[in-house]
Amino acid sequence: MVVVDSFRTVMRKASGGESEVAVQAFVQRLALLLTSWEATTFLIGEYSIGEVRDNPVFTVADGLFWLTQNVERNSVVRKLQLVKLRGQDSVPGLHTIRITGDGVQAFSRTLGLVGKKKKNARSRRLSIGIPELDKMMGGGIREGDSVLVAGPSGTGKSALATQFLAEGLRQGEPGIAAIFEERPQGYSARAGDLGMDFDKPQKDGVLEILYLRPLDLSVDETMQEILDAVERTKAKRLVLDSLVGFEMALAPGFREDFRESLYRMIAALTGAGVTIFTTVEIEDSFTSFQFSHYAISFLTDDIIRLRYVEIDGQLRKVMVVVKMRGGNHSKDIREYVITDSGLVVIGPRHTEYTQLTSGLPQRIGQLPHELAPEPKAKA
Repeated sequence: MVVVDSFRTVMRKASGGESEVAVQAFVQRLALLLTSWEATTFLIGEYSIGEVRDNPVFTVADGLFWLTQNVERNSVVRKLQLVKLRGQDSVPGLHTIRITGDGVQAFSRTLGLVGKKKKNARSRRLSIGIPELDKMMGGGIREGDSVLVAGPSGTGKSALATQFLAEGLRQGEPGIAAIFEERPQGYSARAGDLGMDFDKPQKDGVLEILYLRPLDLSVDETMQEILDAVERTKAKRLVLDSLVGFEMALAPGFREDFRESLYRMIAALTGAGVTIFTTVEIEDSFTSFQFSHYAISFLTDDIIRLRYVEIDGQLRKVMVVVKMRGGNHSKDIREYVITDSGLVVIGPRHTEYTQLTSGLPQRIGQLPHELAPEPKAKA
Protein backbone atom coordinates (compact mmCIF):
# COMPACT_ATOMS: atom_id res chain seq x y z
CA MET A 1 0.00 0.00 0.00
CA VAL A 2 1.34 3.41 -1.01
CA VAL A 3 0.08 6.77 0.22
CA VAL A 4 1.31 10.03 -1.36
CA ASP A 5 0.31 13.09 0.67
CA SER A 6 0.16 15.54 -0.94
CA PHE A 7 0.29 14.30 -4.54
CA ARG A 8 -0.53 17.76 -5.81
CA THR A 9 2.77 19.01 -4.37
CA VAL A 10 4.59 16.15 -6.12
CA MET A 11 2.93 17.08 -9.40
CA ARG A 12 4.00 20.70 -9.07
CA LYS A 13 7.63 19.69 -8.55
CA ALA A 14 7.55 17.08 -11.33
CA SER A 15 5.87 19.32 -13.89
CA GLY A 16 7.95 22.46 -13.38
CA GLY A 17 8.16 23.96 -16.85
CA GLU A 18 6.97 20.76 -18.56
CA SER A 19 4.20 20.63 -21.16
CA GLU A 20 0.77 19.17 -20.41
CA VAL A 21 1.59 16.13 -22.59
CA ALA A 22 4.75 15.46 -20.58
CA VAL A 23 2.86 15.71 -17.31
CA GLN A 24 0.22 13.26 -18.53
CA ALA A 25 2.93 10.83 -19.68
CA PHE A 26 4.57 11.06 -16.23
CA VAL A 27 1.29 10.24 -14.48
CA GLN A 28 0.68 7.26 -16.79
CA ARG A 29 4.19 5.88 -16.22
CA LEU A 30 3.76 6.25 -12.47
CA ALA A 31 0.41 4.43 -12.61
CA LEU A 32 1.92 1.55 -14.63
CA LEU A 33 4.83 1.28 -12.23
CA LEU A 34 2.62 1.09 -9.15
CA THR A 35 0.28 -1.40 -10.87
CA SER A 36 3.22 -3.66 -11.78
CA TRP A 37 4.12 -3.71 -8.10
CA GLU A 38 0.52 -4.70 -7.32
CA ALA A 39 0.35 -1.79 -4.92
CA THR A 40 -2.89 -0.16 -3.83
CA THR A 41 -2.14 3.55 -4.04
CA PHE A 42 -3.84 6.53 -2.44
CA LEU A 43 -2.98 9.87 -4.04
CA ILE A 44 -4.14 12.64 -1.74
CA GLY A 45 -4.42 16.23 -2.88
CA GLU A 46 -6.19 19.54 -2.34
CA TYR A 47 -8.11 20.20 -5.55
CA SER A 48 -10.99 22.48 -6.47
CA ILE A 49 -13.99 21.40 -8.52
CA GLY A 50 -12.73 23.37 -11.52
CA GLU A 51 -9.55 21.26 -11.68
CA VAL A 52 -11.33 17.93 -12.17
CA ARG A 53 -12.08 18.17 -15.90
CA ASP A 54 -8.62 18.48 -17.45
CA ASN A 55 -6.38 17.03 -14.75
CA PRO A 56 -4.58 13.85 -15.99
CA VAL A 57 -4.52 12.41 -12.46
CA PHE A 58 -8.30 12.00 -12.44
CA THR A 59 -8.21 10.30 -15.84
CA VAL A 60 -5.63 7.68 -14.85
CA ALA A 61 -7.00 6.95 -11.37
CA ASP A 62 -9.28 3.92 -10.95
CA GLY A 63 -11.26 5.61 -8.19
CA LEU A 64 -12.03 9.16 -7.18
CA PHE A 65 -13.26 9.99 -3.67
CA TRP A 66 -14.31 13.62 -3.34
CA LEU A 67 -14.40 15.05 0.20
CA THR A 68 -16.08 18.35 1.04
CA GLN A 69 -16.67 20.40 4.15
CA ASN A 70 -19.91 22.37 4.17
CA VAL A 71 -20.54 25.27 6.52
CA GLU A 72 -24.23 25.88 7.23
CA ARG A 73 -24.89 28.74 9.63
CA ASN A 74 -22.94 27.64 12.74
CA SER A 75 -22.69 23.98 11.69
CA VAL A 76 -19.96 22.12 9.81
CA VAL A 77 -20.85 18.91 7.96
CA ARG A 78 -18.39 16.73 6.05
CA LYS A 79 -19.51 14.82 2.96
CA LEU A 80 -18.06 12.06 0.77
CA GLN A 81 -18.93 11.41 -2.88
CA LEU A 82 -17.73 8.40 -4.90
CA VAL A 83 -17.28 10.20 -8.20
CA LYS A 84 -15.58 7.25 -9.91
CA LEU A 85 -14.89 3.62 -9.06
CA ARG A 86 -13.70 1.68 -12.08
CA GLY A 87 -14.90 -1.89 -12.56
CA GLN A 88 -17.37 -2.06 -9.71
CA ASP A 89 -20.68 -0.70 -8.51
CA SER A 90 -21.01 2.11 -5.97
CA VAL A 91 -23.74 4.02 -4.19
CA PRO A 92 -24.24 7.46 -5.81
CA GLY A 93 -24.91 10.67 -3.97
CA LEU A 94 -23.41 12.42 -0.95
CA HIS A 95 -22.60 10.38 2.16
CA THR A 96 -21.95 11.81 5.62
CA ILE A 97 -18.54 11.36 7.22
CA ARG A 98 -17.26 12.35 10.64
CA ILE A 99 -13.73 12.50 12.05
CA THR A 100 -13.58 11.06 15.56
CA GLY A 101 -10.98 9.63 17.90
CA ASP A 102 -11.38 6.33 16.03
CA GLY A 103 -10.57 7.92 12.66
CA VAL A 104 -12.92 8.65 9.79
CA GLN A 105 -16.42 7.18 10.02
CA ALA A 106 -18.64 7.03 6.92
CA PHE A 107 -22.42 6.68 6.87
CA SER A 108 -24.03 5.54 3.63
CA ARG A 109 -27.11 7.45 2.48
CA THR A 110 -28.79 4.08 1.82
CA LEU A 111 -28.12 2.82 5.34
CA GLY A 112 -31.04 0.64 6.40
CA LEU A 113 -32.75 0.54 3.00
CA VAL A 114 -30.85 -2.45 1.65
CA GLY A 115 -31.18 -6.02 2.85
CA LYS A 116 -34.00 -5.24 5.27
CA LYS A 117 -36.05 -8.11 6.62
CA LYS A 118 -39.70 -8.62 5.85
CA LYS A 119 -42.24 -8.33 8.63
CA ASN A 120 -43.90 -11.46 9.85
CA ALA A 121 -47.45 -11.46 8.47
CA ARG A 122 -48.70 -12.99 11.74
CA SER A 123 -46.79 -10.83 14.18
CA ARG A 124 -47.73 -10.99 17.83
CA ARG A 125 -49.16 -8.16 19.90
CA LEU A 126 -47.03 -6.17 22.34
CA SER A 127 -48.55 -4.71 25.48
CA ILE A 128 -47.99 -1.03 26.21
CA GLY A 129 -48.37 -1.65 29.92
CA ILE A 130 -51.78 0.03 30.14
CA PRO A 131 -54.53 -2.63 29.93
CA GLU A 132 -57.30 -0.27 28.81
CA LEU A 133 -55.13 1.21 26.03
CA ASP A 134 -54.17 -2.30 24.91
CA LYS A 135 -57.88 -3.09 24.56
CA MET A 136 -58.40 0.11 22.55
CA MET A 137 -55.70 -1.11 20.15
CA GLY A 138 -57.23 -4.52 19.67
CA GLY A 139 -54.89 -6.31 22.06
CA GLY A 140 -51.77 -4.15 21.85
CA ILE A 141 -49.26 -2.95 19.27
CA ARG A 142 -48.33 -5.28 16.43
CA GLU A 143 -44.70 -6.31 16.73
CA GLY A 144 -42.55 -4.41 14.24
CA ASP A 145 -44.95 -1.47 13.95
CA SER A 146 -44.06 2.20 14.18
CA VAL A 147 -46.25 4.09 16.68
CA LEU A 148 -46.59 7.88 16.81
CA VAL A 149 -47.84 9.48 20.04
CA ALA A 150 -48.81 13.11 19.48
CA GLY A 151 -49.96 15.71 21.96
CA PRO A 152 -49.15 19.04 23.62
CA SER A 153 -46.72 19.52 26.48
CA GLY A 154 -47.71 17.86 29.75
CA THR A 155 -50.11 15.29 28.31
CA GLY A 156 -47.88 12.35 29.30
CA LYS A 157 -46.19 11.37 26.02
CA SER A 158 -42.87 10.56 27.70
CA ALA A 159 -44.60 8.75 30.57
CA LEU A 160 -46.46 6.59 28.05
CA ALA A 161 -43.20 5.82 26.22
CA THR A 162 -41.53 4.94 29.52
CA GLN A 163 -44.33 2.51 30.39
CA PHE A 164 -43.94 0.92 26.95
CA LEU A 165 -40.25 0.26 27.66
CA ALA A 166 -40.88 -0.92 31.23
CA GLU A 167 -43.53 -3.39 30.09
CA GLY A 168 -41.10 -4.81 27.56
CA LEU A 169 -38.48 -5.30 30.25
CA ARG A 170 -41.05 -7.11 32.39
CA GLN A 171 -41.75 -9.39 29.42
CA GLY A 172 -38.03 -10.10 28.93
CA GLU A 173 -37.74 -7.85 25.86
CA PRO A 174 -34.63 -5.61 25.76
CA GLY A 175 -35.21 -1.96 24.90
CA ILE A 176 -33.54 1.27 23.83
CA ALA A 177 -34.47 4.87 24.58
CA ALA A 178 -33.02 7.45 22.19
CA ILE A 179 -33.49 10.79 23.92
CA PHE A 180 -32.68 14.32 22.81
CA GLU A 181 -34.11 16.60 25.49
CA GLU A 182 -32.72 15.30 28.81
CA ARG A 183 -29.75 13.41 30.20
CA PRO A 184 -29.85 9.62 30.74
CA GLN A 185 -29.59 10.10 34.52
CA GLY A 186 -32.62 12.38 34.50
CA TYR A 187 -34.55 9.99 32.28
CA SER A 188 -33.85 7.07 34.64
CA ALA A 189 -34.75 9.19 37.67
CA ARG A 190 -38.07 10.21 36.12
CA ALA A 191 -38.84 6.54 35.42
CA GLY A 192 -38.05 5.84 39.05
CA ASP A 193 -40.57 8.46 40.12
CA LEU A 194 -43.19 6.42 38.25
CA GLY A 195 -42.15 3.23 40.05
CA MET A 196 -40.03 1.84 37.20
CA ASP A 197 -36.44 0.73 37.81
CA PHE A 198 -34.25 1.54 34.79
CA ASP A 199 -30.89 1.37 36.58
CA LYS A 200 -30.68 -2.41 37.00
CA PRO A 201 -31.68 -3.22 33.38
CA GLN A 202 -28.94 -0.86 32.19
CA LYS A 203 -26.37 -2.68 34.35
CA ASP A 204 -27.66 -6.03 33.04
CA GLY A 205 -27.24 -4.85 29.44
CA VAL A 206 -30.90 -5.22 28.45
CA LEU A 207 -31.62 -1.48 28.33
CA GLU A 208 -29.64 1.35 26.77
CA ILE A 209 -30.45 5.03 27.07
CA LEU A 210 -28.77 6.87 24.21
CA TYR A 211 -28.32 10.61 24.65
CA LEU A 212 -28.11 11.82 21.05
CA ARG A 213 -27.71 15.57 21.36
CA PRO A 214 -24.33 16.59 19.88
CA LEU A 215 -24.19 19.58 17.57
CA ASP A 216 -24.33 19.00 13.80
CA LEU A 217 -25.91 15.56 14.17
CA SER A 218 -26.95 13.72 11.02
CA VAL A 219 -29.77 11.21 10.63
CA ASP A 220 -27.29 8.64 9.32
CA GLU A 221 -25.19 8.87 12.47
CA THR A 222 -28.28 8.59 14.65
CA MET A 223 -29.44 5.54 12.73
CA GLN A 224 -26.02 3.89 13.02
CA GLU A 225 -25.88 4.54 16.78
CA ILE A 226 -29.32 3.00 17.25
CA LEU A 227 -28.64 0.01 14.96
CA ASP A 228 -25.38 -0.68 16.84
CA ALA A 229 -27.30 -0.55 20.15
CA VAL A 230 -29.94 -2.91 18.73
CA GLU A 231 -27.18 -5.33 17.78
CA ARG A 232 -25.61 -5.13 21.25
CA THR A 233 -28.79 -5.54 23.28
CA LYS A 234 -30.94 -7.54 20.80
CA ALA A 235 -33.57 -4.88 21.49
CA LYS A 236 -37.18 -5.44 20.51
CA ARG A 237 -38.52 -2.04 21.60
CA LEU A 238 -37.27 1.45 20.79
CA VAL A 239 -38.43 4.85 22.05
CA LEU A 240 -37.58 8.07 20.16
CA ASP A 241 -38.31 10.95 22.52
CA SER A 242 -38.94 13.26 20.79
CA LEU A 243 -39.06 14.25 17.10
CA VAL A 244 -38.89 17.94 18.01
CA GLY A 245 -35.67 17.38 19.97
CA PHE A 246 -34.34 15.18 17.17
CA GLU A 247 -34.89 17.90 14.59
CA MET A 248 -33.23 20.53 16.79
CA ALA A 249 -30.14 18.33 17.15
CA LEU A 250 -29.70 18.03 13.38
CA ALA A 251 -27.46 20.24 11.30
CA PRO A 252 -29.52 22.75 9.24
CA GLY A 253 -28.97 20.88 5.97
CA PHE A 254 -30.47 17.69 7.37
CA ARG A 255 -33.57 19.48 8.67
CA GLU A 256 -34.59 20.26 5.09
CA ASP A 257 -34.85 16.53 4.33
CA PHE A 258 -36.33 15.54 7.68
CA ARG A 259 -39.27 13.55 6.30
CA GLU A 260 -37.12 11.57 3.87
CA SER A 261 -34.60 10.87 6.63
CA LEU A 262 -37.33 9.69 9.02
CA TYR A 263 -38.63 7.35 6.34
CA ARG A 264 -35.21 5.74 6.01
CA MET A 265 -34.82 5.44 9.77
CA ILE A 266 -38.24 3.89 10.33
CA ALA A 267 -37.76 1.48 7.41
CA ALA A 268 -34.36 0.40 8.72
CA LEU A 269 -35.47 -0.19 12.30
CA THR A 270 -38.83 -1.85 11.65
CA GLY A 271 -37.08 -3.93 9.00
CA ALA A 272 -34.76 -5.15 11.76
CA GLY A 273 -37.82 -6.31 13.74
CA VAL A 274 -37.84 -3.41 16.20
CA THR A 275 -41.12 -1.85 17.39
CA ILE A 276 -40.75 1.94 17.41
CA PHE A 277 -42.56 4.25 19.83
CA THR A 278 -42.11 7.90 18.81
CA THR A 279 -43.34 11.03 20.57
CA VAL A 280 -43.99 14.41 18.98
CA GLU A 281 -45.14 17.62 20.63
CA ILE A 282 -47.82 19.66 18.89
CA GLU A 283 -49.86 22.64 19.99
CA ASP A 284 -53.54 22.03 20.57
CA SER A 285 -55.80 24.00 18.28
CA PHE A 286 -59.51 24.58 18.70
CA THR A 287 -60.03 24.64 14.93
CA SER A 288 -58.17 21.46 13.88
CA PHE A 289 -57.07 18.05 15.15
CA GLN A 290 -53.41 17.71 14.10
CA PHE A 291 -51.28 14.60 14.42
CA SER A 292 -47.91 16.18 13.63
CA HIS A 293 -46.63 19.38 12.05
CA TYR A 294 -44.08 17.30 10.09
CA ALA A 295 -46.73 15.71 7.83
CA ILE A 296 -45.24 12.28 8.57
CA SER A 297 -48.33 10.45 9.79
CA PHE A 298 -48.29 8.35 6.62
CA LEU A 299 -44.92 6.94 7.66
CA THR A 300 -46.28 5.42 10.88
CA ASP A 301 -48.44 2.33 11.34
CA ASP A 302 -50.31 3.49 14.44
CA ILE A 303 -51.21 6.93 15.84
CA ILE A 304 -52.30 7.75 19.40
CA ARG A 305 -53.51 11.30 19.94
CA LEU A 306 -53.48 12.97 23.37
CA ARG A 307 -55.10 16.32 24.07
CA TYR A 308 -56.56 18.65 26.67
CA VAL A 309 -60.31 19.28 26.96
CA GLU A 310 -62.32 21.56 29.22
CA ILE A 311 -65.07 19.71 31.09
CA ASP A 312 -67.10 21.18 33.93
CA GLY A 313 -64.58 23.93 34.57
CA GLN A 314 -61.60 21.53 34.66
CA LEU A 315 -58.74 20.97 32.22
CA ARG A 316 -58.73 17.23 31.62
CA LYS A 317 -56.80 14.85 29.37
CA VAL A 318 -58.27 12.50 26.76
CA MET A 319 -56.79 10.02 24.29
CA VAL A 320 -57.96 8.36 21.10
CA VAL A 321 -56.43 5.77 18.76
CA VAL A 322 -56.61 7.53 15.41
CA LYS A 323 -54.98 4.96 13.16
CA MET A 324 -53.92 1.33 13.29
CA ARG A 325 -52.71 -0.07 10.01
CA GLY A 326 -53.72 -3.64 9.27
CA GLY A 327 -56.10 -4.04 12.20
CA ASN A 328 -59.23 -2.79 13.89
CA HIS A 329 -59.16 -0.49 16.90
CA SER A 330 -61.52 1.28 19.28
CA LYS A 331 -62.98 4.59 18.14
CA ASP A 332 -63.72 5.70 21.72
CA ILE A 333 -62.33 8.89 23.22
CA ARG A 334 -61.19 7.96 26.73
CA GLU A 335 -60.20 10.14 29.66
CA TYR A 336 -56.97 9.39 31.53
CA VAL A 337 -54.89 10.73 34.41
CA ILE A 338 -51.17 10.64 35.24
CA THR A 339 -50.48 9.16 38.68
CA ASP A 340 -47.40 8.08 40.63
CA SER A 341 -47.62 4.78 38.73
CA GLY A 342 -47.79 6.38 35.27
CA LEU A 343 -50.62 6.96 32.86
CA VAL A 344 -53.97 5.37 33.79
CA VAL A 345 -57.12 5.30 31.66
CA ILE A 346 -60.19 5.98 33.79
CA GLY A 347 -63.89 5.43 33.22
CA PRO A 348 -65.83 4.65 30.04
CA ARG A 349 -66.05 7.03 27.11
CA HIS A 350 -67.93 10.28 27.64
CA THR A 351 -71.28 9.68 25.94
CA GLU A 352 -72.84 12.80 27.39
CA TYR A 353 -70.55 15.16 25.43
CA THR A 354 -69.99 16.02 21.79
CA GLN A 355 -67.07 17.80 20.08
CA LEU A 356 -64.50 16.35 22.47
CA THR A 357 -61.80 16.51 19.79
CA SER A 358 -62.26 20.28 19.58
CA GLY A 359 -61.12 20.73 23.18
CA LEU A 360 -64.33 22.63 23.96
CA PRO A 361 -66.96 19.88 24.23
CA GLN A 362 -70.68 20.52 24.63
CA ARG A 363 -72.92 18.54 26.93
CA ILE A 364 -75.72 16.92 24.92
CA GLY A 365 -78.85 19.07 25.16
CA GLN A 366 -76.95 22.12 26.36
CA LEU A 367 -76.97 25.30 24.28
CA PRO A 368 -73.60 26.62 23.09
CA HIS A 369 -72.26 29.47 25.18
CA GLU A 370 -72.87 32.03 22.49
CA LEU A 371 -76.55 30.99 22.23
CA ALA A 372 -77.23 30.66 25.94
CA PRO A 373 -79.58 33.30 27.39
CA GLU A 374 -77.82 36.17 29.12
CA PRO A 375 -78.41 36.45 32.89
CA LYS A 376 -80.75 39.25 33.93
CA ALA A 377 -79.24 42.18 35.74
CA LYS A 378 -80.38 42.75 39.33
CA ALA A 379 -82.54 45.79 39.98
